[in-house]
Amino acid sequence: MTEYDVIIVGAGPGGIFSAYELTNLDPKLKVAVFEAGHPLEKRHCPIDGVKIKNCIHCKTCSIMSGFGGAGAFSDGKYNITNDFGGTLYEYIGKRTALELMNYVDSLNLRFGGEGTKLYTTTGSRFKKLCMENDLHLLDASVRHLGTDINYVVLENLYNYLKSRVDFFFDTHVTGVKVIPGDQENQFEITAGEETYRTGRCIMSVGRSGSKWMEQACREIGIETKSNRVDIGVRVELPAEVFSHLTDELYESKIVYRTKKYGDLVRTFCMNPKGAVVAENTNGIVTVNGHSYEDPAKQTGNTNFALLVAKHFSEPFKDSNGYGESIARLSNMLGGGVIVQRFGDLIGGRRSTQKRLEESFTVPTLGATPGDLSLVLPKRILDGIIEMIYALDKIAPGTANEDTLLYGVEVKFYNMEVQVDEHLETSFPGLYVIGDGSGITHSLSHASASGVHVARRIVDTFS
Repeated sequence: MTEYDVIIVGAGPGGIFSAYELTNLDPKLKVAVFEAGHPLEKRHCPIDGVKIKNCIHCKTCSIMSGFGGAGAFSDGKYNITNDFGGTLYEYIGKRTALELMNYVDSLNLRFGGEGTKLYTTTGSRFKKLCMENDLHLLDASVRHLGTDINYVVLENLYNYLKSRVDFFFDTHVTGVKVIPGDQENQFEITAGEETYRTGRCIMSVGRSGSKWMEQACREIGIETKSNRVDIGVRVELPAEVFSHLTDELYESKIVYRTKKYGDLVRTFCMNPKGAVVAENTNGIVTVNGHSYEDPAKQTGNTNFALLVAKHFSEPFKDSNGYGESIARLSNMLGGGVIVQRFGDLIGGRRSTQKRLEESFTVPTLGATPGDLSLVLPKRILDGIIEMIYALDKIAPGTANEDTLLYGVEVKFYNMEVQVDEHLETSFPGLYVIGDGSGITHSLSHASASGVHVARRIVDTFS
């Protein structure tokens, strides 16, 4: 049995920044990171848009798993704010949360992100414009690395860490067992036929590890509570429509309360001159978006998600199961992702290949033309339509007939795990961080949580 001072389960942002901070503060620590996915250089999605146009359900999804986690091929947006991206501040305080996010930002710059732009919505003239149209622009500073520079930062972080940390890639952790001790607990990590032991364990399995995390908590005896699920579509339109917003703000988080139901609809993950992509979460194909810093890789379109949050309590508590059922219905009808012109949706007709070919908006993802009204619940779809018309007031052209809607986009959140101000569970020495905790929902918050726990662990050794 191999022993480590600290074992980290998951090599997403939380796990990476935990490993960095641990080895930076105490280079003598023996640290291991277990990751179900591939090393960064082996993460390649087979969808090329020519030979392979749709998800082929790889055994391990290179978009969702591997070094860098699901954020590795995102557009690398680090939102430095407590207004969205999770509730980390409720555990560690608003000031500490912001300090940690700014620290992570400095590391991203050090490891290859220098020269990238930091945007801010604070004091923006668009705040007033949004309010005049019953929309609400949230405050944030946004560091945009771009998918290409984000990859460089991760590559440099791995090169720094590989001689300081033992990485186990393509290694699925099948069990975490608590061994109570007189003075401190020990934790046995089972991966394949091997067993490893540690006195400090950090679970950082990300959003795609929600099912694993739920089962682990149940087996260990960690209390959890139901979280929400976000359901909606990804909107794609000519970049010029939102250029006045994206040129100044890059990422604009806009919230709208629907007149019909009083539901909140929000924009999410805006990608100026980006591309729509498919991703596989636990065998379910959903949609997302990327963008690049390099002008040569940019497109003529901008894409963003419109999401409606749903939170269930009694008698139905499985928010993720609800989202999965909608995504599976989309997969059943479209063989993967469905795309529909906004004009077709409003006109009550399904989109066809012919109508897409005649569209002025050229899709960046090869998706199946279809009818989203057969997939999304009426209440959610009504809210999305209301939001599109509301956005059309501040970005005329949003409600054009050729605006494309891809479905479905689902953001699954882990059950919220019960932890204290150190993000430590009721079992001393066992920590849960990142999006797998149900507490963080963004790159910046997940990374900050990793640094926070690493500093706590180093203190426990002193």
